[in-house]
Amino acid sequence: MYKIMTPGPTQVRDNVRAARSLMTTNPDIDTDFAEYYKSTCDMIAHIINSTGNVYILSGEGILGLEAACASLTEASDRVLVIDNGIYGKGFADFVKIYGGEPVLYTKDYRESINPDELRKYLEGDHDFKYATVVHSDTPSGMLNDVSSICPLLKEFGMMTVVDTVSASFGVPLDVDKSQIDICCMGSQKALSAPPGLTMIAVSNDAMKSMLERKTPIASFYCNILTFKDYYKDKWFPYTMPISDILGLNKALKNVLFDRTIYDRHRIIAEASRKAVTSAGLELYPKAGYCDTVTVFRVPEGLTDRQILDTMKDDYNILIAGSFDVLGGKVIRIGHMGENANIRDMAETFMALDKTLAKLGYPVKTNMYDIFMEEMNNVEIVFD
Repeated sequence: MYKIMTPGPTQVRDNVRAARSLMTTNPDIDTDFAEYYKSTCDMIAHIINSTGNVYILSGEGILGLEAACASLTEASDRVLVIDNGIYGKGFADFVKIYGGEPVLYTKDYRESINPDELRKYLEGDHDFKYATVVHSDTPSGMLNDVSSICPLLKEFGMMTVVDTVSASFGVPLDVDKSQIDICCMGSQKALSAPPGLTMIAVSNDAMKSMLERKTPIASFYCNILTFKDYYKDKWFPYTMPISDILGLNKALKNVLFDRTIYDRHRIIAEASRKAVTSAGLELYPKAGYCDTVTVFRVPEGLTDRQILDTMKDDYNILIAGSFDVLGGKVIRIGHMGENANIRDMAETFMALDKTLAKLGYPVKTNMYDIFMEEMNNVEIVFD
């Protein structure tokens, strides 16, 4: 088995795997399951501070993004797509599928969104039904400050859809304070459950907009409204993946009991970035770094495949390249959830040092040494 140090899926704790092996009931008939499902949703709401409607959908994280667009978009709706990363731009495809008109606000993929510049743009054009924002664009390691961006969008009269699949549970998030109308999360990133579930938090404004549509939602599986009365009716629109939800429940409890979770992600991320730059490698983002992933450029004279394959074949560690416009250009190390620990990150940097040496690339200093030096200076004791 490989050590998975990718930016999702991540390593899964033993107690989550054990929970997924428990005996299951029939979630279509056993009304006790509706209570369990709701208690799991309530934990999510507590962690992200949402007073909206929280639902767990059966499908990988992208399901939530498409469901948000499917449920809000009607023909000819103008939608502002904030594009400073591959996933940011990707929202435009979902908007078009459901008949909307995506308008891209495109910025440097190496910079986070500047709210002052966005305000100037909105002063000239803000006739949009909703806007889409990516909290953490994993392909590039970019983090956008949704706590500043989303209230600004709401100020100009539009709803907000946020993809926080790869930031939530690793980066602090306050959904209500940030005025996020549909917050999309996934099970396989910093939450460290297996892939297969989407979690969404839906505001009253978003529910009202869906209920007042002039045309039906052009999907069943991506129709958020099908979950609206699940608790009152003790009925789900399709058979829920009960084993996945048992594991999710345990993963959420792991987060709730981890008093240092955000400090741990921040400290390990800062140490990782210092290790990479001290070695003479170049981080891809110029600023706005996300604490769940470190992304650096492939060193000159090497290919991403040389690095990834050597790490995998010689040291049994999986890290990741990227795709789309960043395909072949960057390397990504995921330090989110169960990956965000000193032992595994130290092992990863030791292997990366050896990999670059094998490939003949000279580094200024060993990344392992810098990382451990930074961690030895940390006063906080991780849970």
